[in-house]
Amino acid sequence: MADPAEPQKTAENPEDVEEVEEEEEEEHGDTPAALTSQLMQNPQILADLQHRLGSMVGVSSGYIQSLPKSVKRRIKALKKWQFEAAKIEADFYKEVHELECKYASKYTPLYEKRKTVITGNVEPTDEECDWPSDDEKEDEQLSVKNPAEDMKNKANVEEKEKEDKDKKEGEDVKGIPHFWLTVFKNVDMLSEMVQEHDEPILQHLQDVQVKFSDTDSMGFTLEFYFETNDFFTNTVLTKHYSMRSEPDEEDPFSFEGPEIVKCKGCEIDWKKGKNVTVKTIKKKQKHKGRGTTRTVTKTVQNDSFFNFFNPPQVPDDEEGDMDEDLEALLAADFEIGHFIRERIVPRAVLYFTGEALEQDDDFDEEGEEEGEGEEGEYDEEGDPDYNPTNDPSKPAECKQQ
Repeated sequence: MADPAEPQKTAENPEDVEEVEEEEEEEHGDTPAALTSQLMQNPQILADLQHRLGSMVGVSSGYIQSLPKSVKRRIKALKKWQFEAAKIEADFYKEVHELECKYASKYTPLYEKRKTVITGNVEPTDEECDWPSDDEKEDEQLSVKNPAEDMKNKANVEEKEKEDKDKKEGEDVKGIPHFWLTVFKNVDMLSEMVQEHDEPILQHLQDVQVKFSDTDSMGFTLEFYFETNDFFTNTVLTKHYSMRSEPDEEDPFSFEGPEIVKCKGCEIDWKKGKNVTVKTIKKKQKHKGRGTTRTVTKTVQNDSFFNFFNPPQVPDDEEGDMDEDLEALLAADFEIGHFIRERIVPRAVLYFTGEALEQDDDFDEEGEEEGEGEEGEYDEEGDPDYNPTNDPSKPAECKQQ
């Protein structure tokens, strides 16, 4: 029998009944929240869920299909005009390319001068060297702030001896040693490609140029000029990139400007035993029946910067048939080629000195600070410039009549 002191849970107390049911469910862990928690801890279920959600991206909500035929007809007109706009955009980029080719001829003399100085074939004039360095700027500031100390530093005998020694050593140095190797090692994207065994070869790199193609629509070629060396007989290594600068017939609305679609390297004529793109490995094989062993020599690909000139080939059929690994390799290759064309060649000296890297870092830091500002809270009391009367987020105070 039930204890009369214990409250009875009957239909007259539905809330009590619901509470009991919820308690029982929680005890058995069968609540929706508990089940969801258990499922979300299963990595296989999480992966499957992510895949299903990814396949739903861009899926139509059904709104367009539910529209009347007259509205759908008008949408077709908008799409046709959108296609016309894409063709106009393609013409725009073609004219930009023509303008780029026109100005490339104006850059060429400057790049040729750069090459002759780097290689040591020409010594720049005093007028051409009339550009303040960071050291000279610091000296000028020191002279203004403390003339006495500046005079003392200039009179320092040890400093004078050091200057004379540097000057004497500088006379024996030709051009700017290891210019392009330093540029490549300073840039993260390229330094990852340069291996230790590549460096002695890249020390012979004299120039990198960009040549625009007249036959290939907006295509370009990267040319790497090498002096005579002990590694290969080529004087120029090339990498050609083909561009697509017009809407794709099958997917015209995906057009967002020129894009690289394929690239082609060149054959490197390595001297005997100097090919750094391959390595020889030895494997021991044991005969199952006789139990004897033998050593097999095999040649495999080796990590090297010079694999850049032997890129994977895009299949002749649709790019969609490429596997993910090939697609990733090509995407990385295209990014590198574009970066060399747009940044490295035009601003080589700034990547040599590291100034371009500092500018890139400053830009990234500004972006991070903006993001932090969105997430963090603003401390108005800690801001000495804060004026509550100018804060639009604060309501205006009522004035007493």
